Amino acid sequence: MKEKETPLMKQYNLFKKKYPGALLLFRVGDFYETFGEDAIKTSRILGIVLTKRNNGSAGEIELAGFPHHALDNYLPKLVRAGERVAICDQLEDPKFAKGLVKRGVTELVTPGVAFNDNVLEVKQNNYLCAIFPQKNLFGIAFLDISTGEFMTSQGEKEYVDKLLQSFRPAEVLFPKPQKMLFKEFFGEEWNHFFLDDWVFQQDFAENKIKEHFKTQTIKGFGVENMPLGIVAAGAILHYLAETEHHQVSHISQLARLDSDRYVWLDKFTIRNLELLFPQQEKGVSLVEILDHTQTPMGARLLRRWIAMPLKEIPKIQERLTIVGCFHQNPEILEQIRQVLSQIGDLERLTSKIASRRITPKELVFFKKSLLQIEPIRKLMESILPYTNDDTQSVLQKFIQNLRPVVHIAEKIDHTLLDEAPSQSNQGKMIKKGISTELDELHYLLHSGKEHLEAIAQREIERTGIASLKVQFNKVFGFYLEVSNANKHKVPTDWIRKQTLTNAERYITEEIKIYEEKILTAEEKINIIEQNLFFELVEFCAAQISDAQHNARILAGIDVLCNFAFCALKYSYNRPEINDSDVLDIRQGRHPVIERQLPLGEQYIPNDVYLDTENQQIIIITGPNMAGKSALLRQTALIVLMAQIGCFVPAEKASIGVVDKIFTRVGASDNLSKGESTFMVEMTETASIMNNLSHKSLILMDEIGRGTSTYDGISIAWSIIEFLHNHPTARPKTLFATHYHELNQLAEDLPRVKNFHVSVLEEGNKIIFLRKLQPGGSEHSFGIHVAQMAGMPAPIVQRASEVLKHLEKEKIHQELHEKIREMPKQTQTITQLSLFEPYNPELEKVKKFFKEIDLNILTPIEALIKLNELKKIMLD
Repeated sequence: MKEKETPLMKQYNLFKKKYPGALLLFRVGDFYETFGEDAIKTSRILGIVLTKRNNGSAGEIELAGFPHHALDNYLPKLVRAGERVAICDQLEDPKFAKGLVKRGVTELVTPGVAFNDNVLEVKQNNYLCAIFPQKNLFGIAFLDISTGEFMTSQGEKEYVDKLLQSFRPAEVLFPKPQKMLFKEFFGEEWNHFFLDDWVFQQDFAENKIKEHFKTQTIKGFGVENMPLGIVAAGAILHYLAETEHHQVSHISQLARLDSDRYVWLDKFTIRNLELLFPQQEKGVSLVEILDHTQTPMGARLLRRWIAMPLKEIPKIQERLTIVGCFHQNPEILEQIRQVLSQIGDLERLTSKIASRRITPKELVFFKKSLLQIEPIRKLMESILPYTNDDTQSVLQKFIQNLRPVVHIAEKIDHTLLDEAPSQSNQGKMIKKGISTELDELHYLLHSGKEHLEAIAQREIERTGIASLKVQFNKVFGFYLEVSNANKHKVPTDWIRKQTLTNAERYITEEIKIYEEKILTAEEKINIIEQNLFFELVEFCAAQISDAQHNARILAGIDVLCNFAFCALKYSYNRPEINDSDVLDIRQGRHPVIERQLPLGEQYIPNDVYLDTENQQIIIITGPNMAGKSALLRQTALIVLMAQIGCFVPAEKASIGVVDKIFTRVGASDNLSKGESTFMVEMTETASIMNNLSHKSLILMDEIGRGTSTYDGISIAWSIIEFLHNHPTARPKTLFATHYHELNQLAEDLPRVKNFHVSVLEEGNKIIFLRKLQPGGSEHSFGIHVAQMAGMPAPIVQRASEVLKHLEKEKIHQELHEKIREMPKQTQTITQLSLFEPYNPELEKVKKFFKEIDLNILTPIEALIKLNELKKIMLD
């Protein structure tokens, strides 16, 4: 027999079944309560007390709750813990409810679908992502509901991996039947939610997109050739409806993420270069150095530009030209930045307007932000007389793109008080003259005291009770208090309300009527003001496309002003961007390291020159701590900064646009996945070798150091040969190494050159000069570095003795001789023999495995197949 639940718990369980997997915040009076497993989880995440309550004959159930006004404090903690939170509110006033209060889920907040300012990071987008796999391709879409940005694309796994690393979504949607595939391909680091398979159908997705954008076709979005991307975008729109997000008119366009437009940065490179996040706990990323933006939307756009550098020279030049204008007019630049600092988060404010979630205080801020657009336009126009024709046309395009929105600001200014409250049900927000009824009620409320005093004066004259006053308390309202000495003067039409020891309290019919008017006036005022506010929000919602457009333009202006500010602050110079195969950096510096140096210490700049005819590959030798890794990273960062339209930390830079940047810098064990340092290194290196192009920039640091010396040298050697002799590409490469034996390659391969990072030997000590010099180094100085690191003296001394012994035995000379005797590699390469040499027997094995479906093999069938494999191998 089923145990009986209380009516409240029965209602709770109905909602819980409708939103499985979500924490249900259930409004009970002035509290949000959670029950059962939800309560246990909530108490743990929030650190609140876990109690129990009686659930009728069903027994006791765990309970954890918090006051409803604390929702903004507790909700972010739940969402950041990766929880989906269903907010179930009371839909009627309990005072007027007959029986159980009517309730309903008003919002389902998930890590990827949130408007709450306390959940969102101001300077970062909060993307919801959907991925749809089909064979070897993936559709992928991103939506930030808080800004309205909606993008889609499709490609192979490596491309999707790169986008995930660039956009860092807060939540990923994936087809439920392919759960294992998601974990296999993308790991455990992403908050994810699995949707039913039927959601990922092309017809369903296309209908969702057309229904949302109210169009007859999807061709206008330029995504018709991305069928998998369309499916992913449709899944996102479905998820919004499922999470009770229906007011989403601010999602006004679906953009195509076209891989051909942007520099390829694989996930390893984004991580190794520390573009958006440092690898070490106290490290500093590039974006932290470059971000001096004045607006939240500018900060978010900067992150996107850094993750997606341009390949299109005209667009890069356009950005550099505007940065140059601001750079040459520092006074106007400072004025524009000052105005920008007064602009709020227009993207998220317009989204709040569209979703009807904006508060009166935020709407006033929205108005003030809109009013700054015209001053910015005028300041930019003031630069025009000082520019040439080409520059003028670029600037004019930006200026003309700013749409007039003064009418929206004026409407808000006409309606709302500047000191409007943060809640729309508190009154005190609508100006006089908007509503006659509202003005009358305000007069009644504020002139009530004078009117009551007039009543008291008339009664004094009528009764002769000189001490008579109208008083008020919350229990009896307004009343006239008469001492016992004057009781005989009280008229018969007064109504006695209360008897005290020394006095009595009365009311009159006139006071009673007026009291009712005053007490209901405040409630009526709040209702009328709330309705007028909602009308104002509806007006703004109908106009938000212009505000959204301006937000995007202002974000761009902010980032370009930011680049000019950085150039002035850090002494950056404009790079020359062209379509050549030459990379020529003079006196380049590392943008992050130079900002971290102790006060008074100068960063040592270096020149780097690479081309595809004479100096395609530079092998850099030198000890640890000499600056090899920094030199590699700074080269990549300078190229990347140039191609996002930023001035660069160099005296001069001529950069032939690159289409891919690959780095194999540093090594971190991934032991939790059973991958050693060397395995990680080889995986990243294989990715580079399989994806390089003629316009690639490749930076490799200490390849092969995770294995034995002979293996390491062999791997590094063959990689350099492969890069030099590739049949279709000559990627520009910096190759830092400890293996001085690799210097031999410069004698055999014409486009390989040896350089070293110089050091100065003084007795038993070395001084790092950090200067790149032609020619290879023959010493590693490892023992010196160990000594500098504080290695105990006996160990250092013994290491020196062993080194001298090895040199005396001529082990290194023997290694050099063996290398010189090696057969030279042929110039024609069909594939990378290092990782996959051609082997007819191996091809048979590969074919054998391709024909097996491991998911359906029984143990007996597996043994049979193993026997077959044995025969293939032994034949």
